[in-house]
Amino acid sequence: MDSRSARPNRALLGPPALIADDLSIRSSTLNPPSMSLGDVLLALVMIGLGIRGFVYGDFASVWQRIPVAHLPAQLFFVYACAALELATGIGLLVRRTTSISSCILFVYLWLWAVLLKLPAVVAMPQMEANWLGFGEIAVILAGGWIVFAMHAGRWAKHHLPFAVGTSGVRYARLLFVLSLPTIGLSHFVYIKETAGFIPAWIPGHVGWAYLTGAGSIATSLAVLFAIWPRLAATLEAAMLSVITLLVWLPGVIATPGNDSVTPFLMSTATASGAWVVADSYRGVAWFAASVSSAYRVTGS
Repeated sequence: MDSRSARPNRALLGPPALIADDLSIRSSTLNPPSMSLGDVLLALVMIGLGIRGFVYGDFASVWQRIPVAHLPAQLFFVYACAALELATGIGLLVRRTTSISSCILFVYLWLWAVLLKLPAVVAMPQMEANWLGFGEIAVILAGGWIVFAMHAGRWAKHHLPFAVGTSGVRYARLLFVLSLPTIGLSHFVYIKETAGFIPAWIPGHVGWAYLTGAGSIATSLAVLFAIWPRLAATLEAAMLSVITLLVWLPGVIATPGNDSVTPFLMSTATASGAWVVADSYRGVAWFAASVSSAYRVTGS
């Protein structure tokens, strides 16, 4: 396919047009023949979250807290969310239901971010923890959005053209770009707490906390300006995966329960969202440093 077809409408001029170009790199590769690593991980973690909801009969702790003091019929909503997560996760893995499942998951994740996380940001924007909470869910949403954009059915293509295809991938990548700094900055604002999460056997806790925070911010800039975007997104996904395994998995092994399983699954979900974004750059040269060089495909 002609690489120029992936570029956005030239109604945009100046810097916005350049950024739109950068975020559209290789986004024309739609309807992939098989599920990518990120797609599979996102599906599996949604299945895990659904099972967790049924087993523990509760929302996903602070990540899914309902901002209502006494929610009527709370268990109904708990199990409804669990059923939806489980169903969409399974549906993503079945080729015949991938399209409808990705659409439902896309809407679900949007509601999760807008209804459960955005109000706290609006109410107390000076608290970085609120931005962190929104950013983590937004990364998952970015991944779910790309899956939806690449597997959208006829109805979605007709009624939601801005959210699917090249346009959808571009907006999802932009959301990823805007989300990462909220995660990276939390490592600086809460340096003591972040360093405390690092296992005792790893030296230089404070240094690693700063480095990983800076890594997320650097990835945001790299993806935004198409400077090695595939490499940057892949390294970010790998970093989030390593953090998940080193910080949260030991707790699941040592004391399995809601308090350890939930953060492990949510961290895995964030990493999965990043893997989906990274996978959307398949075919882009690893060391592409501009829009033109990014289209020199590597064959992988």
